[in-house]
Amino acid sequence: MNFTEESEETQKELPNRSLLLAAGAACIGGTFQYGYNISVINAPTMYVQKFINQTWIERYHTTISEDFLTLLWSIIVSIFTLGGLIGASIGGTLSVKLGRKGTLLANNAFSLTAALLMGLSWPTGLFELLIVGRFFSGINAGIAICVQPLYLGEIAPTALRGAMGMGTSIFITGGILTGQVMGLREFLGREEYWPILLATTCIPAIVQLIVLPFFPESPRYLLIDKGDSEGCKKALKQLHGVGVCDTEREDIEKEKLNAAGVQAKKPWELFTDHSVRWQLLTIFLLNTAQQLNGINAIYFYADYIFRQSGLPEDKIRYVTVGTGACECLSALTCGMLIECLGRKVLIMGGYSLMSICCILFTLSLTFQEVSPVVPYLSMACVFAFILSFGLGPGGVTNILTTELFTQASRPAAYMIAGSVNWCSFFFIGLLFPFIVRGLQQYCFLVFLVVCVAVVTYIFLVVPETKNKTFLEIQLEFQSSKNKKANCVDGAGTTLLTTLKMIFK
Repeated sequence: MNFTEESEETQKELPNRSLLLAAGAACIGGTFQYGYNISVINAPTMYVQKFINQTWIERYHTTISEDFLTLLWSIIVSIFTLGGLIGASIGGTLSVKLGRKGTLLANNAFSLTAALLMGLSWPTGLFELLIVGRFFSGINAGIAICVQPLYLGEIAPTALRGAMGMGTSIFITGGILTGQVMGLREFLGREEYWPILLATTCIPAIVQLIVLPFFPESPRYLLIDKGDSEGCKKALKQLHGVGVCDTEREDIEKEKLNAAGVQAKKPWELFTDHSVRWQLLTIFLLNTAQQLNGINAIYFYADYIFRQSGLPEDKIRYVTVGTGACECLSALTCGMLIECLGRKVLIMGGYSLMSICCILFTLSLTFQEVSPVVPYLSMACVFAFILSFGLGPGGVTNILTTELFTQASRPAAYMIAGSVNWCSFFFIGLLFPFIVRGLQQYCFLVFLVVCVAVVTYIFLVVPETKNKTFLEIQLEFQSSKNKKANCVDGAGTTLLTTLKMIFK
């Protein structure tokens, strides 16, 4: 191979600069905000509760009861998940009507409205604006986590689809880390700054509104859904470069021929479509497990463990920021490894390591008093669990949702996956305190069962999707289903033959 051939091959493996900028523009106003809004609400907890109490006194000339204050704070925090569920349920429909890029741009209206309401809550003395603002933030996050992976998966070339899809996970963890850092006292973590802190969610929205219009709509959406051949050609040239776009164009043309006459499906239509039964079951289980695998329990126990280890109170917040940095690092690592190792190896490896951490975590929490070293072993388990989650389940789940479906089914699949994810999020948030109270440190044995079950299912059912087109993945699922059906038919024939011989 001469130098020219080597340089051409390297160029094909590396993403186009325009492609990277388009992905960054989509993510900064998309799932980055999801992560940011999850973590940024934690820092001003005491200040917001104090504001609610002062407002209550000014209105009713009496202090608010502690139980009702806790209830109001819980509503402010949890209303985000309700908004997310609504956003996920409409995101797929909007992506068909407005396009992937158009939906991401329109979605910023919810973010800007949320920032305005939360920023005005303190000067107007209306804590109710925090509830409404968090609700709008949730809608923004629900739409973003549904449409952004869809956009990334459709603009990326087949060879880089996994790495590009990891942008969702990387920017979520980056958002979580940024929210934790902004909540430090050195930045906006002081009492007088909390309205500004909550209003900063408008900054990523403004950045996306400025940058994303310079990049094209999804080429697959343009050609398959809109029939815009010229627009698809221009988009591919801008995103992939002149020399690489022809191969992707052929792939999209094949998918268009396969989907000829087929309209974009509604979520309820997927449930009656036997051709995607195993794909649907896969994303249902993976998105449920993403919330029920114990990652929320780890974050719940982290504060307790850091205190048990003897860390000073003022240092605990910095260590908590370290957990966010740890998850961000693991997402970046997953992004670098996914095209090398494949999706199946990473997600199975991640859940396997999480299973081991569940066992070690249970033991370390059970024997906290045995030695002063044990709390530090628990801290190591916290970081190991977060690394394992980010290395596989945290990033690969969304990529598989993109890859297991073709163009007509993909938006509906994302609506189902998003709804399942948000419902599971709400479910674990509602029941987790009772699980911890009942099982205490043994609650991690429940999560151990979930992790082991997912590893078993992926090993038996889910094929490797690396470097395969969407049509090839669909055909592999169908051939796998036919093999299972043939096995069943063959077993039935053998059984009938045996019975005839017995009763002959």
